[in-house]
Amino acid sequence: MLISMNEILQHANAHHYAVAAPNVCWELEARAVIEAAEMMNAPLILDIAFVLHPDPIFLGSYLTRLADESNVPIAINQDHGGKFSEAIACIRGGFTGIMVDRSQLPFEENVAQVKELTRIAHSVGVSVEAELGHVGEAQIYDPTDKSSFTKPAEAMRFVEETGIDSLAVAIGSAHGLYKGTPKLDFDLLKEIKEIVKIPLVLHGGSGTGDENLRKACTMGINKVNVFSELAMNAYSEVRNADTSKEPPYMLFNHIQDGFRNRLCELIEVFGSKDKNWSGRTKGIRGKQVIFE
Repeated sequence: MLISMNEILQHANAHHYAVAAPNVCWELEARAVIEAAEMMNAPLILDIAFVLHPDPIFLGSYLTRLADESNVPIAINQDHGGKFSEAIACIRGGFTGIMVDRSQLPFEENVAQVKELTRIAHSVGVSVEAELGHVGEAQIYDPTDKSSFTKPAEAMRFVEETGIDSLAVAIGSAHGLYKGTPKLDFDLLKEIKEIVKIPLVLHGGSGTGDENLRKACTMGINKVNVFSELAMNAYSEVRNADTSKEPPYMLFNHIQDGFRNRLCELIEVFGSKDKNWSGRTKGIRGKQVIFE
């Protein structure tokens, strides 16, 4: 069931859990993560980044169909949106959410650019996520450096002035595979959640640790972005395959198994298992197409 990202996140916010938001590039892993969501009876957000797929109009043409045929609520969201034209392309591609990432700009410029795209997106029923503070890269992770963390007072003003639907916060996570040990600032998260009532997003879920994530999702995080951990699990599945006993095309099955299996575990960590409210009973999992 394809719906807006805001509808999914409002449900998560009201019921105190987080929705998994795996990055997908093609139908291969898209089907795997949707199947995981159906197995766990959980809502799902498909995140798509230009760095992984530069043609959102083409990608949206089949992701929207897969989502609409699913028996769980699914949103399709642009991840880390950069150029104005990219956001418009995602809207044209049928995405139900966009992220306007201007987190490295000065506050006033961030507000102005996010506000403009929010106005456009909302006019056609598309949800908007933005980031305040800045989530950096895990390869250069320094748990003692809090200079780019989200400031609660700024966050409240940012949400009020831009009209966004969800806010990505910087509380100690990072993108990619960590070189150090991740440390989340739960006191900061609590402070932000007390004054910012819209759903909060955690970027850099991979490798952050199940206990850290479980706690964050009970304290106000409503969407967790994850990719590197799923990709590494798929890589391990492929490496551990017994190639002497199966044909080469089983490679694709192992990739899907890697994405699906780890995402099922994370959905339980995030608290979104059995949070499906769609009422549908039939989905894409195990669907067969019969040609006569």
